[in-house]
Amino acid sequence: MPRIEGCDAFRVAMPRGRRPVSVLVRLAGDDAVGWGEMAAPGGPDGAADAWADIEERMGPALIGLDWDRPEDVSAAADLGAREAAAAIDTACWDLWCRTRGLPLAHALGGTRTSIVTGARISPEPALDTVTARVNRAVGAGHTRVTLDVRPGWDIEPVRAIRQAYPALALVADAGHAYTESAEHLAVLEGLDAYELAAIERPFPPGDLAAHARLQLRVGMAVAPAVGDLEALDAALSLDAGRALHLRLDRLGGLTAARSAHDLAYAAGWDVWCSGSGAFGIGQAAAVALAALPGCTLPSDVTDPAGGPVFVTPPVRSSGGVVGVPLTQPGLGHEIDETRIERLATRRMRL
Repeated sequence: MPRIEGCDAFRVAMPRGRRPVSVLVRLAGDDAVGWGEMAAPGGPDGAADAWADIEERMGPALIGLDWDRPEDVSAAADLGAREAAAAIDTACWDLWCRTRGLPLAHALGGTRTSIVTGARISPEPALDTVTARVNRAVGAGHTRVTLDVRPGWDIEPVRAIRQAYPALALVADAGHAYTESAEHLAVLEGLDAYELAAIERPFPPGDLAAHARLQLRVGMAVAPAVGDLEALDAALSLDAGRALHLRLDRLGGLTAARSAHDLAYAAGWDVWCSGSGAFGIGQAAAVALAALPGCTLPSDVTDPAGGPVFVTPPVRSSGGVVGVPLTQPGLGHEIDETRIERLATRRMRL
């Protein structure tokens, strides 16, 4: 039976560029360590609450804990917000797999040896800029693009992308910005004419009935945002969609995300994954999750190309494909602990 002997946390900012901030968690066992990552929710200042969750509740509950399986740690992970729980849960899975010499993808039940990748395009003020960014993504081999849309910035960019790339899998992420007003419903039905793979988060979170009504009106898959398994059960019961975006930070880690995958897969929903954070650990965990058989759409699992590398090998695609590490235990990547410790602006050790 493994035992968690220590818990470290690091608040780390990227050394240049947009300077995204993550909280990295390192759990130490008898003869191995496991890593997890969460992006600071709400920007750099959002790490404070997650840090308190780990320092005051989750971390102390883990020290000295005897456990047989990563699922046994769920009670400790439930002591804080989902973002912090995701980092703790991922670190537990990595530690457990490294201790046993198991690749994380296999331990989760993954069957794929490689992951087809997608990319996300943020709103831009000019259509030419949007199409240029999509062109770069397609040129890099990505076969699915997610475009952020909002009222007033929806039909035109989608039309431009579809005209340029008729066969591209295209997802529109609405960010909860639409209502069931006649004007908004007309726009959402108009988007359906461009053969989207999915419309993600069209309505406010929790309004599953609105998502269900929209799914009856359109042929594209609706992808409601679900934050836990209870909400997913409700969405499945209401037929409130046909696609699920698995986000580790939103669901609280690999344990819950795997269960969500199983439910969606059994219901015939399409699934895709994305990682959390910019330091490679969250992306590596997402690769293992995307190896599950129900992940039918290309996933957002790669590090930003050209940025600093904190995991070796870096989580990057070649021709739109990322290999699943199956010859190394755990996440399958070596973590640059020295660099992380040097860049950390805050550190905790339990």
